[in-house]
Amino acid sequence: MAITKEDILKALSYVEEPDLGKDLVTLNMIEDVQVDGKNVSFTVILTTPACPMKDLIRNACVNAVHAMVDKEAEVTVNMTSRVTSGRGDTSEVLHGVKNIIAVASGKGGVGKSTVTTNLAIALAESGARVGLIDADISGPSIPTMFGVENERPHMVQGDHGKNYIMPVEKYGVKMMSIGFLTPADGAVVWRGPMASSALRQFISDVEWGELDYLLLDLPPGTSDIHLTMVQALPVTGAVIVTTPQKVALADAVRGLQMFRQPQINVPVLGVVENMAYFTPAELPENKYYIFGEGGGKSLAERYEVALLGQVPIVQSIRESGDAGTPVVLQNDSPASGVFKELAQSVAQQVSLRNATIAKTKPVEIKS
Repeated sequence: MAITKEDILKALSYVEEPDLGKDLVTLNMIEDVQVDGKNVSFTVILTTPACPMKDLIRNACVNAVHAMVDKEAEVTVNMTSRVTSGRGDTSEVLHGVKNIIAVASGKGGVGKSTVTTNLAIALAESGARVGLIDADISGPSIPTMFGVENERPHMVQGDHGKNYIMPVEKYGVKMMSIGFLTPADGAVVWRGPMASSALRQFISDVEWGELDYLLLDLPPGTSDIHLTMVQALPVTGAVIVTTPQKVALADAVRGLQMFRQPQINVPVLGVVENMAYFTPAELPENKYYIFGEGGGKSLAERYEVALLGQVPIVQSIRESGDAGTPVVLQNDSPASGVFKELAQSVAQQVSLRNATIAKTKPVEIKS
């Protein structure tokens, strides 16, 4: 009996998307079904190019066709992606940006900017279009970590004669930082309104173009900057970075709870535990929990959010950040794999959030 497109779609209706709990056909994730005798091909539209379930879904599709249609069929599964969006506003503010992710920490010194940098590059390497705003006005470290301290954005004229700032781009990531506009050895001593005004310019006066993910590297703690960003932008979700020790966790809780305040109400995508353990190069199977064990995991469990990743203390992470060549670019480094898995986890949580939670709008905060 000849194979038909209907046979293929019926078989694929039994393949479930692991995170969303519905079948691929119902989710409109199957396109371009082609049948030529026993040669079958179709395209699966993933919700992110960084999908960690890519191989599992591919194998499930092949198995479904063999089990329910023809065990001798030659099945070709083309995998592509169409990133979903969590935006519910119709404003012109960053209208080409699908998802805005705030990366925050309760205190300084936990490696938030290092995590943000490597996360952004890992998402870009997966095939996503990525931007990064360095919102830490008083301590901008993103230019150093990308090795672009001496770069300066240039202006272009857009529609209606308005001038726009073109973001600096490296490693596939578009970025903007106050560090591009001030001397490298100068201090930015601004009151809150001045800092907020600068960040609003990063939003309204920068030509970001089409992006799947825009990461916000927020300053540590809770401040005017955080309120400015959630008021100006429809933030898809927040990532909390902490280290395992008690004092860092206590501050991380405050950062997490800030996003859960009723007047802010930004979904928390999960927790990243940085400096989780130390593994000596000569003892790769050993883990030493210098700052305590499992603090980030217990925080995630307590507040019922995902533990997105546990990043080890590795000398190469620090060295590569100082050199402007982040460790995620070093494919032979175990730390690179950790950050790539982190990117998959974040993308997975964004897709899940967009499918299950109401779309976000900029926050209205009454004084």
